[in-house]
Amino acid sequence: MNPLHWAVRVGRIARIDVKVHVTFVLVLALGAYQWGRHGVRGAVFGVVSMLLLFVCVTLHELGHGLVARSFQLPTDEIVLYPFGGAAKVDREPPRAIQELIVAGAGPIVNVAISAVLAVVTGARLEWQAMSGETLTRADLQEPSLNTLLVWLLSANVMMAVFNMIPVLPMDGGRVLRALLGLRMSTDRATQIAVVGGVLLGGGGLALGAIGGNVVLAVTAGVVVVGAVAEWPRESRRSPLHFLRAGDAYNKGAIVLAPDDPLDRVVHYILTSYQPDFAVVENGKLVGAVTRKDVLEALGDPQRVKPRVREVMRPDVHRIAADAALDDAYEEMKSARVSLSAVYDGERYLGLVSQDDIAEARLVASYASRREESSLRGS
Repeated sequence: MNPLHWAVRVGRIARIDVKVHVTFVLVLALGAYQWGRHGVRGAVFGVVSMLLLFVCVTLHELGHGLVARSFQLPTDEIVLYPFGGAAKVDREPPRAIQELIVAGAGPIVNVAISAVLAVVTGARLEWQAMSGETLTRADLQEPSLNTLLVWLLSANVMMAVFNMIPVLPMDGGRVLRALLGLRMSTDRATQIAVVGGVLLGGGGLALGAIGGNVVLAVTAGVVVVGAVAEWPRESRRSPLHFLRAGDAYNKGAIVLAPDDPLDRVVHYILTSYQPDFAVVENGKLVGAVTRKDVLEALGDPQRVKPRVREVMRPDVHRIAADAALDDAYEEMKSARVSLSAVYDGERYLGLVSQDDIAEARLVASYASRREESSLRGS
């Protein structure tokens, strides 16, 4: 069994499992050791401090997970490791702007926590000052509520700053990749962010080794390994990665009006290969009709000569024209829809179905094989 999978579920928040890796006990032991000089009370304080810190880590990862889910990106679990947490998002956001928002959500949570802690800590210290008590640097070396508040405040500030370092695999690296992805290919943007992560991590590793700073060396090593793991691997991508949703919709599709009789749709189904029809009014998509919708309407004896508007589906799932087809396919599967409307900004282009994408995958696969055969032959 892979040691990375040695995690135990400890709870469930917003339908997301929260798991703790077995090595997490090392963090609790470290907290108890650091404050153990104050006896049992200090050891308990150290354990509680670490637990509260990782509550903040969990909230950070929930920020990523819940925002990812809002973009129909399945997020099933959060795993807490000794060096931090990780939200398991099944696939990358298909659009750069979505990755930008998902990546920034975690640090924003830490900023919000820091703001709340700053207000609470400030109010408490002001109240103590009014009571004639003063807080000294020595006081923060003792287990106390003030020490806990100040420590958690500084930890959340550091968490937000550290995660926003603009190199992969940090959140800041994902933000950088998303911003670069607005101007260039995702692969090129990833390469730039990965190189930055390797250079920064390598520098930190060297400094840690020379200066004897084990924490810096280990952290830098994790950054290097994580950055390398992000390097684009073309062989893992399907041929659809290089095709866009705007390439797959039927540009010559028959379009219906809301007041068209259902008999006209039946005629189109019988005389064409088109199974799905967009319903357009005043140049805007207002719904869609599928073969299944038509058959259900024909089988209902209560409906006499129904119109298209009575059987159409008013809410049609949207896909951006520049979305990669494999990402569009996964998004449709996640949303459990068989049909999507392709948009270029706010301009409706056409409909694309899972069957259309499957056919595009088949054609692209054969084209890819033919190209490979030609290259081998030359």
